[in-house]
Amino acid sequence: MVSFIVSMLFKIDKTATDCKARLGKITLPNGMVNTPVFMPVGTQGTVKTITPKELSEIGAEMIVCNTYHLYLRPGPEVIKSAGGISQFIGWHRPILTDSGGFQIYSLAPLCKINDEGVKFQSHIDGSSHFFTPESVVEIQEKLKSDIAMCLDVCPPYPSTHDVAQEAMIQTLNWAERARKVKKEATNLFGIVQGATYLDLRKTSTQATVDLDFNGYAIGGLCLGEPSSVTYEMIDAVRDYIPDKSVCYLMGAGYPEDIIEGVRRGVDMFDCVLPTRNGRTGTAFTSQGRKTIKNAQYLSDFTPLDPECDCYTCKHFTRAYLRHLFIAGEYLGPKLLTLHNLYFFINLIKSIRQHIDKGDFLSWSEEFLANYSTKSNT
Repeated sequence: MVSFIVSMLFKIDKTATDCKARLGKITLPNGMVNTPVFMPVGTQGTVKTITPKELSEIGAEMIVCNTYHLYLRPGPEVIKSAGGISQFIGWHRPILTDSGGFQIYSLAPLCKINDEGVKFQSHIDGSSHFFTPESVVEIQEKLKSDIAMCLDVCPPYPSTHDVAQEAMIQTLNWAERARKVKKEATNLFGIVQGATYLDLRKTSTQATVDLDFNGYAIGGLCLGEPSSVTYEMIDAVRDYIPDKSVCYLMGAGYPEDIIEGVRRGVDMFDCVLPTRNGRTGTAFTSQGRKTIKNAQYLSDFTPLDPECDCYTCKHFTRAYLRHLFIAGEYLGPKLLTLHNLYFFINLIKSIRQHIDKGDFLSWSEEFLANYSTKSNT
């Protein structure tokens, strides 16, 4: 059994000289994580279609699970009895649990917010459940996640300044309450909100940092706003997060967003894109995104990505992958998901290698220029 007495340690190993990119290591109860890091999403305690062994083999170092979904089933007491989430799901490496704050956004018709917390109507059976900032911390402590997140309010895009300000104030009030009740060994991250308003982002970041969390997350971005606005908000937030602290951009998943985030000093990323797109037939490749169900791949006997050495690309052709999807075979989504995760994890590895080498900025500019010009077919 893992002892959860040791709190989180973050060490910066190297910083780029021509941008804010940096290499680091996060030491957590279930192991050490190299940063920058991309975390596959395992919402309900599983990265869909992929086993923990396969995740480990492709180089995943940390995954994200969801407090709201695990609370509904199987329940925090079950997971606590199993020895914690890592023991329960057989992934003996670090796990970050989201608070359920994103479900306030994604399940908006099923929830009602007040100053005390949020009332959810279960999307499974319609039953009612009330989450408070305190109860969300307590649930995550039962889950024994390596990193827990504060309950926050994520406003939709676009939002008026008044709506964004109300969500930001609520998030700050809840963060202060969560900070007061967390146990000493709990690694709790505060979340910065403020939508696409520079003044709100500045206020939110300064106030959240003043509460002294173990790390800081940028929430409420990558929701459909223009990329230029996303990057402007990251810049605004990053200037107020201490360099010694971990910075996490929630929900960022496109390769270009990851690279732009790293340039700006972001350390952690997560997104459902690799798995969701894999299940629906879209592959991320060095040649751009490919929709494998397209008729052009009917007799294409080349690898999915000639530059990739994942299991899928080494053993199967585009024609076979297309056949699996057209025939409705489960193996198709599994193989494409495996490839997509491999692609993202190796992108992060390349980013780390070029930061270490000292040419990350020039490499990233070349990567983005090539990637953006490749057609999506």
